Amino acid sequence: MDDLRLCKRCLIRDMADRKEYFRTLHEYIENLDIDIKAGETLYEQRLAACRECDMLFQGMCRKCGCYVELRAAVKANGCPGNQWQKEV
Repeated sequence: MDDLRLCKRCLIRDMADRKEYFRTLHEYIENLDIDIKAGETLYEQRLAACRECDMLFQGMCRKCGCYVELRAAVKANGCPGNQWQKEV
């Protein structure tokens, strides 16, 4: 993995060289229970906000250390940097 490029404002799904490495994360998101999963529109809005945030680095939030794609997928989660709020 030493030859992987650094991407300051990328999501994991955007980093072609890491897609297979994080396949289980995306499978987990796809299989979240519908009762806790954020809708597609909300999910994409959250990820768009993360892409604009200075705390995003290689798919992780530098404020809390989470993978933003996972945090954004659960409707009850909120952003630690207040870029987006949880959905009740």
